[in-house]
Amino acid sequence: MSETKEEVVWTDGDAAEPRRRSKTMSRKEMARDLRRRRLAGELDPEEQELLAEIEKNRPRTRADCVNGPRPCQFVSCKHNLYLDVNPETGSIKLNFPDKEIWELEHTCALDVAEKGGITLEEVGAIMNLTRERIRQVETRGLMKLREATEKEPEQPPRKLG
Repeated sequence: MSETKEEVVWTDGDAAEPRRRSKTMSRKEMARDLRRRRLAGELDPEEQELLAEIEKNRPRTRADCVNGPRPCQFVSCKHNLYLDVNPETGSIKLNFPDKEIWELEHTCALDVAEKGGITLEEVGAIMNLTRERIRQVETRGLMKLREATEKEPEQPPRKLG
């Protein structure tokens, strides 16, 4: 018999509604689940057909999806906010384990970026993270950009005209 832990519900400051922590699933866990479903005969041919159709229609560039339907259903896109895939381990982190994708206000990071500057609080709400964690990620990203530009050789100024 397996026990299930209740997920921690937390809020960020004066947030209107409590949020659940993100949930990470390892590649091994997903493979075990797939094997279990195959052995139990739970792999539905209709489901496989639907997945093949979705993959065929999946946008390949921003131009393909910029005017597409929202919320974006293509969670495999690296810009989709519903889940994150760790390229080193193959594990998947569900950013919103208590919501379905159609319940999210924002599903594409590129759509959010096109809106322009937003506060750390707003980014935190979109990403299901605290304002402090967003600040830490921002600081780390800026540090990486600084290091990358310091390593590049300086380009001579270009003449105009």
